[in-house]
Amino acid sequence: MTHADRRLADVDAFFQAGRFAEAVEACRALLREEPNHSGVLHRLGVLHHLSRDYAGAAHLLAAAVAAGNRAVHGDLAVSLMKAGRADEALAHFRTAHALAPQDARIGYNLAMALLGAGAVEEGFRLYEQRWRLKGPVPWISRWDRFWDGRPLDGQTLLVHAEQGFGDSIQFARYVPLAAARGARVVLAVPKELRRLMAGLEGCASVLSEGEAVPPYAAHVPLMSLPLLFGTTLDTIPASVPYLKTPIPERAGSDGPLRVGLVWAGRAEDPDDLHRSCTLKELAPLLALPGVEVHSLQKGAAESDLEQVAGGERVIRHGATLGDFADTAAVVATLDLVIGVDTAVMHLAGALGKPAWVLLSADPDWRWMRGRSDSPWYPTLRLFRQPSLGLWEPVVAQLRDELCQLVAATSGG
Repeated sequence: MTHADRRLADVDAFFQAGRFAEAVEACRALLREEPNHSGVLHRLGVLHHLSRDYAGAAHLLAAAVAAGNRAVHGDLAVSLMKAGRADEALAHFRTAHALAPQDARIGYNLAMALLGAGAVEEGFRLYEQRWRLKGPVPWISRWDRFWDGRPLDGQTLLVHAEQGFGDSIQFARYVPLAAARGARVVLAVPKELRRLMAGLEGCASVLSEGEAVPPYAAHVPLMSLPLLFGTTLDTIPASVPYLKTPIPERAGSDGPLRVGLVWAGRAEDPDDLHRSCTLKELAPLLALPGVEVHSLQKGAAESDLEQVAGGERVIRHGATLGDFADTAAVVATLDLVIGVDTAVMHLAGALGKPAWVLLSADPDWRWMRGRSDSPWYPTLRLFRQPSLGLWEPVVAQLRDELCQLVAATSGG
């Protein structure tokens, strides 16, 4: 073992022990001796990424690639994506995949980059790599019965949720298409979605956790349906509403503009740090003349209203929202929904409700890049951060647009 190898072992030991500052210092000491050591550049780049210095991470990881470390392309792509350099990131994801086509993690990351770029055909093909990374799905006992899209002539097709609430809401639009191929569709979703999905066209029945799964001829995850139906950017099934609520939609009136607001996702989601914003940052929207704000936030985050100016004016619904059918009933009474990337925004889009989505500079793939509309949801508008973590200009734009909307709807 060389001197550098021994020092790298020390760096790795510091890293494994969570002693990141010591790992960084050890890397810097090594670079003073060997400025182009690709292994050290790689490790230091990863450490910068973990500290959220994405531009610095990308610089170091690019240096590692230039020094001949071809295994770094994937990590470099991830940092470039966070740094807002999506086109460069996609190129490095492609290189990483070409070098290691059997690496499921790299294939999955490339899939998300492609989907974010709007290359949905190629993206959904590679997105199937997720099954090499995920654990078992609770609804399924026979993976050999995976549906290939062929007509089922009245046989039962089990369509099942696999990821978050928003994913299930977004891809439920494919259930009527599956039913049109002769399938008797049984939809399995989390209990929070059960009542909401009960009225979905083409759905024979809905079940949730703890209920018996009937015999089925084939099964398919909701998020594999775009691939089976050959979805392209131009053929996304975007007719809304495809989910319904028994509560009538709000008609125009002379009263204030009724605006729903959601500012926080699930705290346990690793992307929530970038996806959510604080209510304090949204405070300029809370006391606008002619606007009646309704909180659609559930859980502990709703108490944020007690800490911000204007929070006392907001009408709270959190305590009454037992499931997404309850949320849909409230959304139906609103004129507009404003919020960060959460399942509530998918719900608004699926209900055909006008909604404005606040997006991180590194958004989830489904919102794509560089566009203010969504091909998945025609009633949604997208408001994007100029750089990661910078919400102030987004909120300022929302405030201006909201004031204009109030003026237009009130005749002022």
